[in-house]
Amino acid sequence: MTLTIITINRNNEAGLEKTLNSVLKQICTDFEYVVVDGASTDGSVELIRRFSEDFGNRMKWISEPDKGIYNAMNKGIGMATGDYVQI
Repeated sequence: MTLTIITINRNNEAGLEKTLNSVLKQICTDFEYVVVDGASTDGSVELIRRFSEDFGNRMKWISEPDKGIYNAMNKGIGMATGDYVQI
């Protein structure tokens, strides 16, 4: 069984940092992490790049304009390879 955790973000650098730290500190590390960013302009992309090194090959991310929250969620689901998905 594999799990995919999806985080969506747009211009919420402070909240995203809390989320990234929380996911990174999980004891169970048998998961894939997908971050979908809606072309943020507040430093979120730089933050994602920095954290992606800590997650290594467990993290996938994308930053591009979307058509809203559900479009972003669907992008994340499309990137997921886990048996279960948590958004």
